[in-house]
Amino acid sequence: MRHRRLATIERSPGSRAWWVAAFAVLALIAGTCGARAAPAGAAAIPHLAACGPAIQLHVDGSPYLMLGGELTNSASSSPGYMDGVWARLRGMHLNTVLLPVSWQQIEPRRGAFDFSVLDDMVRSARAHHLHLVLLWFGSWKNSTSSYAPSWVKRDYRTFPRARLPSGEPTDILSALSAANVAADSAAFAALLAHVKRIDGVAHTILMVQVENEVGMLEASREHGAVADAAYAAQVPQTLMAYLATHRATLRPWLLGVWKQHGFREHGTWREVFGAADGGEIFTAWWDARYVNAVARAGKQAYDLPMYVNAALNRPGKRAGEFPSGGPVPRDIDIWKAAAPAIDFLSPDIYFYNFGHWLDPYHRPDNATFIPETRGVRSGRVAANAAYAFGEDLAMGFSPFAIDTLSEVAAYRDRIARVYGYLAALSREILAAQCAGTITGFHSVMTEPGYAFQSTGPYAGPVDLAPQVRVLGNYRFRIEFDRGDPHGTDADGQLAGGLLMETAPGTFIVAGSGVTLSFGSTAPDAGRTGIDMDWELLPAGNGWRHGRLLNGDDTVEGRVIRLPPGEWSAQEFSLYDYR
Repeated sequence: MRHRRLATIERSPGSRAWWVAAFAVLALIAGTCGARAAPAGAAAIPHLAACGPAIQLHVDGSPYLMLGGELTNSASSSPGYMDGVWARLRGMHLNTVLLPVSWQQIEPRRGAFDFSVLDDMVRSARAHHLHLVLLWFGSWKNSTSSYAPSWVKRDYRTFPRARLPSGEPTDILSALSAANVAADSAAFAALLAHVKRIDGVAHTILMVQVENEVGMLEASREHGAVADAAYAAQVPQTLMAYLATHRATLRPWLLGVWKQHGFREHGTWREVFGAADGGEIFTAWWDARYVNAVARAGKQAYDLPMYVNAALNRPGKRAGEFPSGGPVPRDIDIWKAAAPAIDFLSPDIYFYNFGHWLDPYHRPDNATFIPETRGVRSGRVAANAAYAFGEDLAMGFSPFAIDTLSEVAAYRDRIARVYGYLAALSREILAAQCAGTITGFHSVMTEPGYAFQSTGPYAGPVDLAPQVRVLGNYRFRIEFDRGDPHGTDADGQLAGGLLMETAPGTFIVAGSGVTLSFGSTAPDAGRTGIDMDWELLPAGNGWRHGRLLNGDDTVEGRVIRLPPGEWSAQEFSLYDYR
């Protein structure tokens, strides 16, 4: 286990005054980072709190395990569409819905705000006893600016676009434009001020995602007079100081790039990071500064936890072919240095090897949260959720397109069973996360390919090699059921689970398709047997004992088995004998 007012530049690029103004604006954006004092009464609103090796979300004074689902992009724009969805979401045992709020909808005219749709969503969530996480679709949504309002889109001289090396504009607002960051920040601050007015007591809204899958496409960095001048300037000392201070813990890719160019302590972006990678790191810095400014404006209105999600870098693709500069694993440290107003960074995982992509985000300075993952129709949802909560101490898990399950009973039942058990065990999971007495595991799909909403059977290799975990005084060997890796599920078989020690020698395991054998870690302990093994069933706000398992169910006291094809849980105690 691993247990943590900005002004628009409109002068001619040929004038000296334009260059002076340009760099003044860049300096002003860069200066938006800084320490932030907690507002009075901060403990009363949803907030993050460290507990042992975990960082957990606290709601109304108690830790909260988020069993979430993210809506499709346009679902929350229509109360009529959502009328038929809310009850089904609650029926799947969700406790939280991730819901987009679009800039183009709330500010159709500059300075004129309409929050009526959001108000309806909040009322409906409360009526169905659900919490919300707001997703701010502002300057970025999937690395483009399609959710900007018309008055921004059409006035491209005031609100400039990022440009390609050819000079051609993209549909991405420039991260180096003072006017862009000012307009987005003002809208976001108005949104958070409204949230405080309508929800400052009820706490229906728990967190806010700032932008969506930030990054640059078609090139590793934006070009044009302002961007080219900034790229030719010195790397900010704030970033160089961060790299020097955190050198021992930098992500391997970033450390390697810096090392390759001599661990320079100053220089231009190209000099410090090289021609091949300097553009991506430059983009990460300026995108993060921009988002930090937006987040700070929102936090000054209402200091909810805020995070940024990452569109992951596809294997074999270059920066720009994936969203360059987003908070992908290799750029996490750049974002940490540039955006202190962002509370944590999170991956959107649409690749098969879930744990490989999640693990880098489990670190002492970052809460673990999965805002998007494939799987609403996949047999992998259960295993991935268990892995996230157990191995990386996640505070929340959220498959994408949860509203599309409304008419598919079989898929709804699958989510309902998984979330039903996780809800029943949430107190134990949260306590074990704090104590560091929990782990997670899943069979590994080694195919690195992108798997967004695929519908055919999984055809890649599955690594079913046994895994070993140690909890308390016992070593567990975990074997995975082969199942049918080429079955009807898009992801094939679904072996995985979580294991936690709730008292010395007493454990709870939840999952599917796994078999646990065990032995004491003490050299002279003799042999280990099962004292008691109870089936666990959700009941009310917790769980109850079902069958007392023995005989064939435990191979005469030798193993703990969770059958494949379904989700289940057991509580068992071990003892040693000679």
